[in-house]
Amino acid sequence: MRAAYYAGKGDVRVGECVPLAPGPGQVQLRVANCGICGTDLHIYHGNMDHRVKMPQVIGHETSAVVEALGDGVTGFAKGDRVTVMPLDACNNCPACRAGHSHICQNLNFIGIDVPGGFQARWTVPAHTLLAVPAGVSLEHGALIEPIAVACHDVRMGEVKPGEFAMVLGGGPIGALVALVAREAGAQVVVSEINPFRLRLLESLGFEAVNPLETDLVKFVNARTGDAGADVVFEVSGAAPAALQMTDLLRTRGRVVMVAVFAKPVPVNLHRFFWRELRLIGARVYEREDFARAIALLESGTVPFEKLITGVYPLDGLQQGLQEMEQGGAVMKILIDCAS
Repeated sequence: MRAAYYAGKGDVRVGECVPLAPGPGQVQLRVANCGICGTDLHIYHGNMDHRVKMPQVIGHETSAVVEALGDGVTGFAKGDRVTVMPLDACNNCPACRAGHSHICQNLNFIGIDVPGGFQARWTVPAHTLLAVPAGVSLEHGALIEPIAVACHDVRMGEVKPGEFAMVLGGGPIGALVALVAREAGAQVVVSEINPFRLRLLESLGFEAVNPLETDLVKFVNARTGDAGADVVFEVSGAAPAALQMTDLLRTRGRVVMVAVFAKPVPVNLHRFFWRELRLIGARVYEREDFARAIALLESGTVPFEKLITGVYPLDGLQQGLQEMEQGGAVMKILIDCAS
């Protein structure tokens, strides 16, 4: 069996691994596909070394087949096709007791704090599993986790039919947010600077604009009769976008903070006061978001699969990370963990 290990900043190594037999309440999976996420790129850059125990298998956007069951596991059988909601909560902290176990104060994020999915065999808690429908390929099943992120973001943003939504950042998550928000009935515009991604977004039917060439405030006001957007999703992680996002919103508009800002950046708090704006944090997802993601993928009405720009073998993980790092003609890269 083989696995891809993060061994330090800029260093990913593929080597042998010993499958871990499932203990009570655990399931061993035969991993099919695992997507490369922006979080994996943060790890690759060395930005999360305080959480990752090197060398460690990372990755959490997975589809898999059940290989073996530990004692006490019910509801699944060998051969079942599944995806993983990679959150292992303590179920005892104030957040968990309040019903918010997805943001547990002692959360183990599987694929960061403990070994992840870039390996042939992977043992996880049974409670993290959800079934992949028969009509969804395992390749496309690896999109369920990031689609669930977008479903959570759109749900937290309370997007309604007919609203005007602005997505700042048209990478994989931004594109997924745009697709899910449009499915919810919103008119969606995406701001992005990468030419390849702009063309891809346009091919998906979105109006996509480059903020280096277009004045976003004038653009949004022209589209909304000077009212402003109903909701802005900040997905870019760029300081200029964080400063400008409040200028794009109507009175009592909402900002959904999707991107991770490692350091504080300037935000126009006066605009929050002046227009009675709302700032909403959206960190990961809840089980209902996974259920929604699976239903959308199974329906076939949303072209999520068009975001896949490459499928590489396990040996190609470092290449995939480097391509994401460089930008260019890349959106979502999957790793075939069986090859």
